[in-house]
Amino acid sequence: RICVITLAEAHPLLQSGKTIKSINYQISANCSRLQNKVSGKSKRSVYMFIFQMQGAQFLTELAPLCRILAADGEEYTIYSCIRGRLIEVNENILSNPTILQEKPSTEGYIAVVLPKFEESRSVTQGLLTRKEYEELLLKRLHSSS
Repeated sequence: RICVITLAEAHPLLQSGKTIKSINYQISANCSRLQNKVSGKSKRSVYMFIFQMQGAQFLTELAPLCRILAADGEEYTIYSCIRGRLIEVNENILSNPTILQEKPSTEGYIAVVLPKFEESRSVTQGLLTRKEYEELLLKRLHSSS
């Protein structure tokens, strides 16, 4: 039920081998994902994760999480893609952005989001397969050309 946001294998930053210059969690003048401070109670077991939290930023599917600037000047905005509470951002990628490319599925994650319990099933059912995601990227590429 917890969603770990990472770069997809088909993302241009992973496919083209571009050098990452910087990562910025400052979304606007008044919004920084680094200011997200979560406090509350948690109960963990193999089958259950309950987190009553305060202070976590609420994200929509189109909420930007961070902006990644490549050395060639191209900027990529990474979106949440799911509705939920921002539990954590990975501050380690700020000082070592190469882990985004070297270990995108583990240490190079971008953020952790907790969808509402009642929405968690629809979130997972609405996820794209790898093939669907690659087709979407192709459509976007062709529409921007």
